[in-house]
Amino acid sequence: MFQSFETKSAPQFGRSRVEALRAQFDDLGIDAFLVPRADEYQGEYVPASAERLAWLTGFTGSAGVVLVTRREAIVFVDGRYTTQLKEQVDGTVFSGGDLVNEPPYLWLTHQDGGSVKGLRLGIDPWLHAGADVRRLGKAMEEIGGSLVILAVNPLDLVWSDRPAEPIEPVTIQKLEFAGQDAREKIRKIAATVSDRGAAAVLVTDPSSVAWIFNIRGNDVPHTPHPLSRAIISAAGTAEIFLQAAKLGAEQSAYLTQLATLMEPSELLGRLSVLAGEGGRILVDPDLAPLALTRAIEAAGGVVVEAIDPARLARACKNTAELEGSARAHLQDGAAMVEFLFWLDQQAPGSVTEIDAVQALEKTRSSIGQSMQNPLKDISFDTISGAGEHGAVIHYRVTTETNRKLEAGDLFLIDSGAQYVNGTTDITRTVAVGAVADDRKRFFTLVLKGMIGISAARFPKGTRGCDLDPLARIALWKAGADYAHGTGHGVGSYLSVHEGPQRIARLSTQELLAGMILSNEPGYYRPGAFGIRIENLIYVTPAAAIEGGDLPMLAFETLTWCPIDRRLVVADLLSAEELDWLNGYHAQVREKLLPLIDTPAVRDWLVAATETIG
Repeated sequence: MFQSFETKSAPQFGRSRVEALRAQFDDLGIDAFLVPRADEYQGEYVPASAERLAWLTGFTGSAGVVLVTRREAIVFVDGRYTTQLKEQVDGTVFSGGDLVNEPPYLWLTHQDGGSVKGLRLGIDPWLHAGADVRRLGKAMEEIGGSLVILAVNPLDLVWSDRPAEPIEPVTIQKLEFAGQDAREKIRKIAATVSDRGAAAVLVTDPSSVAWIFNIRGNDVPHTPHPLSRAIISAAGTAEIFLQAAKLGAEQSAYLTQLATLMEPSELLGRLSVLAGEGGRILVDPDLAPLALTRAIEAAGGVVVEAIDPARLARACKNTAELEGSARAHLQDGAAMVEFLFWLDQQAPGSVTEIDAVQALEKTRSSIGQSMQNPLKDISFDTISGAGEHGAVIHYRVTTETNRKLEAGDLFLIDSGAQYVNGTTDITRTVAVGAVADDRKRFFTLVLKGMIGISAARFPKGTRGCDLDPLARIALWKAGADYAHGTGHGVGSYLSVHEGPQRIARLSTQELLAGMILSNEPGYYRPGAFGIRIENLIYVTPAAAIEGGDLPMLAFETLTWCPIDRRLVVADLLSAEELDWLNGYHAQVREKLLPLIDTPAVRDWLVAATETIG
């Protein structure tokens, strides 16, 4: 329904396409070209028409960039995708790079001077944000090269069967779910623009546009925003740039009350008019493609760099958004219980990874119908990894890799759903038959980290990087770790990966009340097994602590679903951790039993949440 599994094998990708790309270099006056995963809207999920990285390399991960020179082709990915990269790309054509520790701009400066000296690096200005381009430009200066801003994308010239751009209908997000009228959001953003001494703000993130105007869409997989941009003036007037073909009569009438409707093709012209006579336009350099900032400057305008004024506002959920998310998670928890019950009834070796994905989607759909809150989409492609596949952090099952869940396996399933009242993301790792003791030990160490974040109390001003060690300390003591962040922000019927909030080593964003985050430590042994346990949580003021003198914050849990008791080594948990786990399971039972009608499933839930120790 929502996830497809067909794939093309790596040999069908690579050499011929890379050579066709290189054949454009001389005409364009370049020696290398960068192909990022991002599209013209800088989104994590992109439409089929913008899957340039996948078309060129075969790599389908959600983060990456390939640097194609006359002699080399390096695909840079982060730690989540190193195994996937090896499986999906042709190793005789592409080599792997480290997107986190040595991204392309650093890689270029670390090469032997003779191999890159004078390099002319081409980029498509629609696919790179201004901050990224500055780093690339500085790197090119260091190696005596030059950055070439191209008028055409050479990959697009050779992509003969490129799909059409999406034209999917826009919907209105009702006030009962949005919690704040779009006019009020526009007014607050206009005030921010005025405070910064700018004439207008250019909003380039489609999720921000969707949040501001209380609209949703279906242009890209799994993230319900329409591909769109907006301009909001300091005076409070607004313009929204999206295709009229996406609007029905109701949506058009609604948006016309809020803004002037314009086609995306009119954006550059409007920026030129606003930028004339030195107009100051606020732009987020981490989100806006270089093409737009260049257009402002070419027209004589001034780019005022600042964080997207909607970004932090939408990260801090209001009461309606939090209440909607809580209801969505209860519904999703009931679906997860139905699924885990079904899985427990299957004999080892009788179910495949794809069977599990399809069963979970079916359960979510049926629960959504029965609760009159339909499943709109999954929030990302389900990670369904048995045995050694669980060690691939962002494993995506295909018809070629599909594996059975065999006795002795750990099965990791990381999934999420989009409901009109909230976005979910949950990971459970479960035992298939009897599991070896070392698997149970590491499962419990991961659980200790998850509990550490869940139970944390912290003063105002605490950042994500300050809390990240709480999730890792038990693993560190065992000489282990995991190569991903502990938590990412989550939207309100928007992106499952939302900034700026994170729990990670490099996250300096202060955690504020209302922010929803994931809490998902893990452990991965390549070629053997993987473990991840994930709940969603949100930041809330903590109850006063007797004798304390600082206002504190805490996390409230949103996700309710049993954690596999069969994998817990109780002796490795402290009394406080055991109390947390038993208390959590008691709430799971209390909250979900009223939502489940089938006696056998109810009995399973009671048994799965029994007290430990």
